[in-house]
Amino acid sequence: MFFYTVEKPPRLSEFDLEIPENLIAKHPAKKRDNCKLMVLNKKEETIQHMKFSDIHQFFKKGDVLVLNNTKVYPARLMAKKDRSDAKVEVFLLRELANDLWEAMVKPARKVRIGNKLIFGEGIICDVIDNTVSGGRVIRFDYDMPSIYPFIDANGASPLPPYIDRKPVPSDKENYQTVYATERGSVAAPTAGIHFTKELLTKLRRKGVKQTYITLHIGLGTFKPILVEDLTRHHMDSESFSVPKETAELINSSREKNRRIITVGTSTVRTLETVVVSGFQITPRSGWTDKFIYPPYEFKMSDMLITNFHQPQSTLMMLVSAYANKDFIMHAYKEAIKKKYRFYSYGDSMLII
Repeated sequence: MFFYTVEKPPRLSEFDLEIPENLIAKHPAKKRDNCKLMVLNKKEETIQHMKFSDIHQFFKKGDVLVLNNTKVYPARLMAKKDRSDAKVEVFLLRELANDLWEAMVKPARKVRIGNKLIFGEGIICDVIDNTVSGGRVIRFDYDMPSIYPFIDANGASPLPPYIDRKPVPSDKENYQTVYATERGSVAAPTAGIHFTKELLTKLRRKGVKQTYITLHIGLGTFKPILVEDLTRHHMDSESFSVPKETAELINSSREKNRRIITVGTSTVRTLETVVVSGFQITPRSGWTDKFIYPPYEFKMSDMLITNFHQPQSTLMMLVSAYANKDFIMHAYKEAIKKKYRFYSYGDSMLII
């Protein structure tokens, strides 16, 4: 048994683990639900090895499956500087207002306030400000109804830094859930990537209700923690929305003692952000910088579907709070031994 008594938050170094390079998934599974599934029973501290396509066995009629329906947009664009024709990568982080964007540029030292960047098809942008995180504020100028068709056609998928290869056109579909509808993320809610439309239909036929929240995931999800004392780390804020119908379904299901099954750490963080007294949630939109680490009492999740995350990441810490840090570390070592694939395009974990 992995008994773990916490009186104060664990330290960053307690989450250190070396993941073999050959186990970091660079490409998606050929079929979304054909990946491995590690099932962790946090009460009995047991581990089962299955396929994700068999996950329906753990659901029952009346369960509520909560998914993050954010949609990843192809955020990486190439441009040229005016006058010099130097190539610049523009990574669009978020739209601040109509045609006004926060972006990261590479090489940053060559892009200054007042520069113009040329994208082609009559589209240019002006660099109008710097950001505190080292990025730029840019304003697009173009003669068309919207910039989005150009971004969709010419942008590349914003693959995470640990997927050490250039994006390919198929990533636009693969690095996306099948239920994504709300544009706004530069990183996928990867726990949901394993679901197929057929599997979701099978769950609905079983009587499992499905509902959605939105949390637009930013680059902060890959931001390393630089302090040993976790209480001193601050998450980047991310935009979220919990619709009225989602809140009503979850609250009524809670009153009937139905299980709430969350897909991904982004979904958990969103629900825990909007919890009010009495273990109910309120419909709300806004920004959250909620950082969950051990010890933490989860109020809105009875089962969690998640991926295998980077050691010492905020995602791994949330999962460690959900089950038990020592048990999670043991499970990760078991995954390495069993040749599980790690990170965004990797295999899956179900915590019951």
